[in-house]
Amino acid sequence: MRLIFSPGQSCSSFLSLAIIAVGLCVAPTRAQTPTIIPTARLLSPGGEGISATRPRRVSGPAIANILGPTLDEATPIERRAFENTNTARVQHGLAPLEWDPALCRMARAHSENMVRQGYFSHDTPEGTRLRDRAHAVGIPHFRVLGENIAYNQGYDDPGAFAVERWLISPGHRANILSKEFAQSAIGSFVAPDGTVYLTQEFIKR
Repeated sequence: MRLIFSPGQSCSSFLSLAIIAVGLCVAPTRAQTPTIIPTARLLSPGGEGISATRPRRVSGPAIANILGPTLDEATPIERRAFENTNTARVQHGLAPLEWDPALCRMARAHSENMVRQGYFSHDTPEGTRLRDRAHAVGIPHFRVLGENIAYNQGYDDPGAFAVERWLISPGHRANILSKEFAQSAIGSFVAPDGTVYLTQEFIKR
């Protein structure tokens, strides 16, 4: 179950999105080279009744919430991506998303895990999915959950670039501009070769 969009540039930026906690996109591991030539590639899920533009409603078990970084504690990359996401929402007449510390903790963990284990997907090599990762950081009751992921290399403003690319992909854009979501956060991790991985989480509790 995979739908791939290629923007037609030779670049080293990869993006993917997931909506809900089941039926997520699984992308194969891709080798990276330490080039500073920018690129972009988009992956989106499809099939099995999952729509990229309509997050499905789910509920999670009652687990005590574990706080994470506040917006003031976000990295410049994370803050820039979050601010640009809200700028796009306001430009389209939508309310800005609220920063969610638990989502930041979840997003940072996923970005770091992708780097350390050498994969690019919403599912971990062990088969842990989006909903599982939310539960693992103590997010209890949620109605809608979504995720965009990306990595890029060679850009002065990697957070802004990731949002720019998400916004030109219909599925990723649908997450960013969805009226269903109320909170969000970004988590980034920089690989040894300078590649920046970003995970963008969305939720309505």
